[in-house]
Amino acid sequence: MVLVVVVVVVMVVVVVVVVVVEVTEGAAQRLRGFVAAAATTAAAVVAAVVAVVEVIVVAVVVVVVVGVGVVAVVVVYKVVW
Repeated sequence: MVLVVVVVVVMVVVVVVVVVVEVTEGAAQRLRGFVAAAATTAAAVVAAVVAVVEVIVVAVVVVVVVGVGVVAVVVVYKVVW
């Protein structure tokens, strides 16, 4: 009788340990998924910000180049005429 009780207790402990491990692993997997999603979202936000900054930089460069060109044309016009 004692052996049966010991076997049942061991089986219950094993089942509890397996359930705890599975639940913990599931939670860890969900947490890893959440972190990966957050990292992906952060990367997307950074990429979007970089794209906007690139557009702004290109626009500023274009404005500066056009401005320098206009100034050069005006200076050449004033010197020649």
